[in-house]
Amino acid sequence: LFSFLYGLFITGFNRILPIESNPRGYGFLNYAVRVAFGAFLFLFIWNSIYFIYYYVSKSRKELLERLRLETLVKELELKTIKAHINPHFIFNALNSIRALVDENPGRARTAITELSNILRSSMKADMQETTPLERELNIVKDYLALEQIRFEHRLQVSYDIDEDTLDQPIPPMMLQTLVENAIKHGISKHVDGGTIHVISDFKADHHEIIVRNTGVLTATTSTDGFGLSSTRNRLKILFGEAASFSIQDIGAQTVEAKIILPIQLHSLIK
Repeated sequence: LFSFLYGLFITGFNRILPIESNPRGYGFLNYAVRVAFGAFLFLFIWNSIYFIYYYVSKSRKELLERLRLETLVKELELKTIKAHINPHFIFNALNSIRALVDENPGRARTAITELSNILRSSMKADMQETTPLERELNIVKDYLALEQIRFEHRLQVSYDIDEDTLDQPIPPMMLQTLVENAIKHGISKHVDGGTIHVISDFKADHHEIIVRNTGVLTATTSTDGFGLSSTRNRLKILFGEAASFSIQDIGAQTVEAKIILPIQLHSLIK
């Protein structure tokens, strides 16, 4: 096809600008120059058409992908109406995703999946008294991954999880609440951000879950922090005196929230 089009182009080119007879015998040289120029012009036009087609096709695909992602974002907005998640987090997460739609579509798709997982878990929370720690931990990881989009290098996250505790039941969204509280009252208050460290381990006769974050405890945080009073009430209803919740400063710039739960032996039997 390329050779055929090239032949037609050269033939037409020579008919438009015919080679004049040269008494000095330079007709061949004149012809060679014309062929070379014609080849250059043909290749230039061919490449121009190809690149125009390529970029139009690429732009169309990117537009369709952007429209698809924007549709998914709108669906997420509708789901948030039923979710029991801090509305400020939802607002920030959606804004971050919108920015990624143009900047990094691949990361935007991942972020949409992460937020969908959080919303799905939140809407199921009212139907469950407890959920395995592993499932709750996965939601927390999705949540923190979304927050890292917003805070970037200002938010560092680490985990120290005893694998034997992953099957232990905990109230749904409880760990999520502690991490949200750490972001809202700790990390976001510092210009340089900070660190969140999530720990789960067995201690003597109980299961201990700890969230440590950069920050300073205030009277408001310890009593009226996002969901903290609800955390205490839920633990009391589900486990009575066998469970407890505390939050305190453990250093100049570190706050520790701790949940103590009874060990469920049936969860340890593989």
